[in-house]
Order: sequence, then structure tokens, then C-alpha cells
Amino acid sequence: MRYIALCVLCFLLTLAMEAIAQEVLGLEGREPLAPLEDGPALEPKAVELGRQLFSDPILSANQDFSCMTCHDLSTGGTVHVPRPLGPHGEEYRFNAPTVFNVGSIYRLGWRGDFTSLERQNEKVLLDEGLMAVSWPALMSRLQQNRAYANSFEEAYGRAPDRANILDALSAFQRSLTTPNSAFDRYLEGDTTALSTMQLEGYRLFKDYGCASCHQGANVGGNMFQRFGIFASPPVGEPPNDGDLGRFTLTGKESDKGVFRVPSLRNVEVTAPYFHDGRAATLAQAVGIMGVSQLGRKLTPEEIANLVEFLKSLTGEYHGSKLKAPTSTSRD
Repeated sequence: MRYIALCVLCFLLTLAMEAIAQEVLGLEGREPLAPLEDGPALEPKAVELGRQLFSDPILSANQDFSCMTCHDLSTGGTVHVPRPLGPHGEEYRFNAPTVFNVGSIYRLGWRGDFTSLERQNEKVLLDEGLMAVSWPALMSRLQQNRAYANSFEEAYGRAPDRANILDALSAFQRSLTTPNSAFDRYLEGDTTALSTMQLEGYRLFKDYGCASCHQGANVGGNMFQRFGIFASPPVGEPPNDGDLGRFTLTGKESDKGVFRVPSLRNVEVTAPYFHDGRAATLAQAVGIMGVSQLGRKLTPEEIANLVEFLKSLTGEYHGSKLKAPTSTSRD
């Protein structure tokens, strides 16, 4: 009898979870979010060449760090410090965003400087606070490197130049997709993919208006918003002109504190958070967003449910779920 009662209880719990899932999911076509799909078909030789360049210090002026230094693919596509150090040992003005799924994000960089990966990559290569290289120096190095010279010839039919260097880097970055998260499986019809807490977190995410800015397949990355709509967020340390947001590009007073809305894909494994890494944990970041962006002081239970929902956005790269470094403090 106890076995039968247990089976009945499990059945009723399953029905309850499916009912909650159907209520949250709603009618098809009304969802503010969409499943993340695999990236576009890409030229394999260009992708492989870009992969080699991405992890090679040859791209930096002093040949002492690579793209991978700030965008470690083994730990969420980023580096887990508030702001990375530049070539002269100074902190860069912005936190390093994850490079995963960057190929399908419309606005790139914290200020949304670019809508082209090629232009973004050129900015990173030439920026004195980042790679600080020059085109003549970089092309000369790659042309004199027999392995790279041969690889460029095979992939593009010509020697390394500005266009094919940027194309190779961008092709590799477009390959960095992370589909098959628990949330993707849920959106595709698996009503058991999310836990009760995650379903409640998703309901809050929509009901409280988070999805109005963090929308689409990337759960953000496509629009601008002021950081501090209802209340000024806690000040990061040390403050710098990066806090001014798009104002440093446009000079418009209305753009002070305005940033690109980041994608929340894989946010579980990309701490610390915000443009300057001021929030060490996901729970802290959610609490700040509630007050500054929603005008709500979220309860501990609401924060816990939202955090659990956000964890459902962690996808897979090459068939393995992304992980944060074990030394990073987590919720």
C-alpha cells in the first residue's frame, strides 16, 4: 500500500509540475524568449584558423596574451575578475563579457559600439588598452610564420591581410554557440526540463518585466537601457569613465549610464557581473537589478527562484555543459 501511495503521489506531483509549466509557457508565439539554435554553416578551414589565432599571443603587441586570456572557453568564455588587466598592467574600463553566442548578438560591447563582429575584433586588436597591435606589425608576423602563411593560403587563397584575419577570427567566434540548455529543452516542449523553482523564477522574470529588455533567443544583447532607472545602483570600485556608458561615444547627456542590455545566456558561469564586475554573485546581481531596474526590493525567495531560472540558461559547448571555475564563489 505504501508503494502504491508513493506512486500516486509522484503522479500527482508530475501533473502539478506540467500544469505550472503550461501556465508559464502560455500560447506559442507569445513567448518573449526563444530556443537558442546552432550557429550558421561556416567554412571549416576559416573556423580552424580563427581558433588558432584566438588562442595565440601573436595577435598582441608584446605577444604576451591572447584573446583567450580574457575569454577563456573552459570557464564560460570570460575571465573571472571584475576588469581584466591591459598590456601596461592597468585595469581595463569594462568587465570582459562572455564570447559564447556572440555571433547572434546584435549589439556588441558594453556600450553597443558595433553591430559587426569584424569591426569589434578590429577595435580589440588596435585598442591601446587591449591587444595594442598595429596592422603592419600583425600582417608581417603572420606572413613570416610559415604555418600561418600556409593556413591562410589554404583557407583564403592568399597571404594574411586585414580582411581575412578579421574574417577568420569572426568565423571562429560565430561557431561558439551553446544550445541545449534546460530552458531550451523546456521551450521546445519538454515540460519536465525545469524545476518548480525555475518555473516560478521564469514566471517572475516575465511578470516583473525582466523579459522586456532581456528578450529573444539570447535573452538580451539587442537594445540599450539605463543602469539605474528607479534607483542608482551601488557604485563600483574604483569608479571610472566606463560608468558613463554610451555618453563616452555620443556625448549626449541622455546617454549617461546607458549600456547595452547583456545576454543572460550562461550567466551562471560568467561572474562577476555588470559592466565593471561590481556584483560578485548572481544573487547579488539579481537583487541590484530588482531595486535599480524594477523598483522592487525582491524577497530572498524571489531572488532564489530567479537565480534558479537563470541557471537553466546554461548551455552546452561541444556537447558538454559549461562550467565555472571551481575557485569562483557561487550562489
